[in-house]
Amino acid sequence: MTQASPPPHPSPNPLPDPAQTKHGRLNLPGVLPIDGKQPLFWLYLGLKDVCHSPWLSLTHGLVMAMGGGLITWLAHDRFWLLASAISGFLVVAPVLATSLYAMSRAIERNEAVNLRLLFKTWMQWQTLHNNEPVSYWCLVRFGLLLGLAGTGWVLTSSALITLFAPVAIHTPMDFIHHVVLNQNSYLFEIWLLLGGLMAAPVFASSVVAIPLLLDRQLNTLQAVLTSWKVVLTHPLPMVLWATLIMTLSMMGIFSFFIGLIVVIPLLGHASWHVYRDLVDTRDIPERVPHQEQI
Repeated sequence: MTQASPPPHPSPNPLPDPAQTKHGRLNLPGVLPIDGKQPLFWLYLGLKDVCHSPWLSLTHGLVMAMGGGLITWLAHDRFWLLASAISGFLVVAPVLATSLYAMSRAIERNEAVNLRLLFKTWMQWQTLHNNEPVSYWCLVRFGLLLGLAGTGWVLTSSALITLFAPVAIHTPMDFIHHVVLNQNSYLFEIWLLLGGLMAAPVFASSVVAIPLLLDRQLNTLQAVLTSWKVVLTHPLPMVLWATLIMTLSMMGIFSFFIGLIVVIPLLGHASWHVYRDLVDTRDIPERVPHQEQI
């Protein structure tokens, strides 16, 4: 009679996922208290970071400004292409500013800020692609979500203008003459209101999400929900911060993109301080162990 084989050893318990509690619920970071005027201080801190590493910081803005100028030159007589490009820029800018967040993190830790830091910031995601594919796809998924939001705005905007404009809109001057300056219609005001309604959830989803994904081991859903938690906890300061972002961005764009050379790094660095001042990450593991920090 053959002897029954012993039961297999139970597999060891997997390491706890910092993303979840023991009840399987999402474990979102806490939100820290702030003063109502804190958004102005974030701009000050962002400016300090720009002054700490001016060449690297301003190079980010220069590249963005050159990209915006090139798009405008190519699409100056095609309104919808130009509007799509500018809308896309405003939507995905938080992702493109990832290396600015990394610079502010290094300044905060008294670490070196140089080209090697920027290279490793972006290459870190490629390393995660091989070792931690779930972590790698967090940033990719978030970028796709922002891209879909921008596409939705362009399609909705074009439908509104096409249906209700008195004439077909083909060039930016057509839009200015027949929509912006048309005193017999409230189409421009409705267009702005619709843009604000669609921009609000994008802002609420992204205000701290990208720095959080860069810095901590959270997934895309947690980062987005944390951003919403921040906005719902501090609605008035977040309205002020959104107003500052939009005002500075419009100033940069309408200065023929020259102003973006300063605006982009200023807002990018300031956004890191928004995240640090608002999100309590003490119980959330760092995405990269400290000894390997870039």
